[in-house]
Amino acid sequence: MQKRTLGKSKLEVSALGLGCMGLSHAYGPATDTPRAVSLIRAAVDRGVTFFDTAELYGPFLNEEVVGEALAPVRDQVVIATKFGFTFGDEDHPYALDSRPEHIRWAVEGSLKRLRTDVIDLLYQHRVDPNVPIEDVAGTVKDLIAEGKVKHFGLSEAGVQTIRRAHAVQPVTAVQNEYSLWWREPEAELLPALEQLGIGLVAFSPLGKGFLTGAITAGTTFDSNDFRSTVPRFSPEALQANQALVELLGYIADDKEATRAQIVLAWLLAQKPWIVPIPGTTKLHRLEENLGATAVQLTDEDLARIDDALRQVKIQGDRYPAVMQAQVGR
Repeated sequence: MQKRTLGKSKLEVSALGLGCMGLSHAYGPATDTPRAVSLIRAAVDRGVTFFDTAELYGPFLNEEVVGEALAPVRDQVVIATKFGFTFGDEDHPYALDSRPEHIRWAVEGSLKRLRTDVIDLLYQHRVDPNVPIEDVAGTVKDLIAEGKVKHFGLSEAGVQTIRRAHAVQPVTAVQNEYSLWWREPEAELLPALEQLGIGLVAFSPLGKGFLTGAITAGTTFDSNDFRSTVPRFSPEALQANQALVELLGYIADDKEATRAQIVLAWLLAQKPWIVPIPGTTKLHRLEENLGATAVQLTDEDLARIDDALRQVKIQGDRYPAVMQAQVGR
């Protein structure tokens, strides 16, 4: 497995990480723990060293699964997790909370669930408008000094927030959605990260499954599947966006690869400090995704993909309105 370094930090990770959220959260019932542990360990066996989780996923269950799976190889892997929420009842399941005392409480819980004495990369999951980002960065800086955290990250933060945080405690990585059907980060985020020397961890690189071709215009989602609430997965949007999947199919056929491999190879070709973290619950999909590191896209290939994308107007917001309001702050 090829390695990459996130920004100017010395945090080296596998070129593709594993997003573990879907094993416990958002896409239907949680995968039973033995199967989830087996999949994560299979990723380790295939050279993956970067694993992404969060207290929110479950809540808490995903960190427990990741901790169990990686305990035997803890010194060989990089674990990223996130803080930033309090958890309530069914009517009010979670709310933003990045108060310094809550960050410390969250980190203690994550350390226990992950079966480790240090978190390699700790993200603020979403920016809390009620807490100055300088206070958040300062708290993480203290946790780094105490040896409980190694690196600081932000997720879905706006450029000005990133700059303010970085001035207090250097930010190693920003996690953001980035893919062939969500290229907004190219406008402001990527130039800012390059200037500051911060890596990008790209989540949902496969468009929550859509870009693989496995989801058609007629696909429906269970009520416990997050995509059932996402405007981009409405029947009308799925129908309109199929044109992108068809174009990817032509390109994949020419390269003797799958759509997923083309999509991930495209991301890897954008910047050497971008690390996609596709998730899956299936071993054959894990192996397919990892095969993307062997796909070489030439400048001509990349230009062809860009030309093809200009023919497609992606429809539908990527989040429901209440979640959309929490990003880019």
